[in-house]
Amino acid sequence: MKRTLFNIFVGFSLVLCFVTSSCKDKPKNGRTDTYSSGTIKFVSDESFSPIIEEEIEVFHSIYPKAKLIPQYTNELDAVNMLMKEQTYLAITTRNFTAAELQNLKDRKFMPFAIPLAYDGLALIVNKSNPDSIISLHDLKLILGGKVSRWEKLYPDSKLGDIEVAFDNKQSSTVHYCVDSLLDGKPINSKNIYAVEKSAEVIDFVEKNPNSIGIIGSNWLNDKRDTTNVTFKKDVKVMAVSKIHPATVESSWKPYQFYLYNGNYPLIRTIYALLNDPRHGLPWGFTNFISADYKGQLIIHKAGLLPYRANMSVREVNVNYE
Repeated sequence: MKRTLFNIFVGFSLVLCFVTSSCKDKPKNGRTDTYSSGTIKFVSDESFSPIIEEEIEVFHSIYPKAKLIPQYTNELDAVNMLMKEQTYLAITTRNFTAAELQNLKDRKFMPFAIPLAYDGLALIVNKSNPDSIISLHDLKLILGGKVSRWEKLYPDSKLGDIEVAFDNKQSSTVHYCVDSLLDGKPINSKNIYAVEKSAEVIDFVEKNPNSIGIIGSNWLNDKRDTTNVTFKKDVKVMAVSKIHPATVESSWKPYQFYLYNGNYPLIRTIYALLNDPRHGLPWGFTNFISADYKGQLIIHKAGLLPYRANMSVREVNVNYE
């Protein structure tokens, strides 16, 4: 009887030690993911959802024990979620601000911003619009509310009021226009429309002949074209000039090569913002996109400029008709 009680006591003690040890090893936040396994949620600016979905699909095929769950939102909410420790990875078009970095470091975190790619911000108009070139000077006039009708820019135009469409009022596209084009001043266009998603910007421009949409160029790439020199046929992509007034010779579309050589003026960098002290799956996925050949190749095929991948340059004749 005493031996039985002793065995029961020892067995209970071993179980208690095992449970205590397991609890001690388990992180306080409950995470068990590793560099290539486990489940995590992360956030991304909605404008990059086509690329992110492709990256996830390939990553899952290579690392079947990993499960990435994306949440697509606007850039402001994405960064706020990262700062509040509601996520450990955010895909954005901006780096941390000095205040954000200091805030995280004061809380004993080690945040990192990893550049992934360069994106061209595309200006799209209805197929019926005869005007297909524009200068940065004129674009700033439109966004600043100083020009509200097409004939003010193009005297022969019959289109009337200019309607400007963005994907979301808190999106990275809006932030780029405010910060990089308007020197921090708010967009003051007479007729401005903020829809919910990038696909809705294209739909808006298709249905409104007098509209101009501002959208990430990855949404416009025609996947049938392996050279990445054509865009979707349902809208017209404008060529943009740094010089005013714009001419055909000085205006460029957001093709990869013109992002590469700097001719296209509306370029932004895509970042992975990390706040993951565990160095788990968020780091594994970020490294796959930023450094792995397959991850950078997906970016290249999507029509964006990879940050690190080697590129071969060849001349291609483009028909603008």
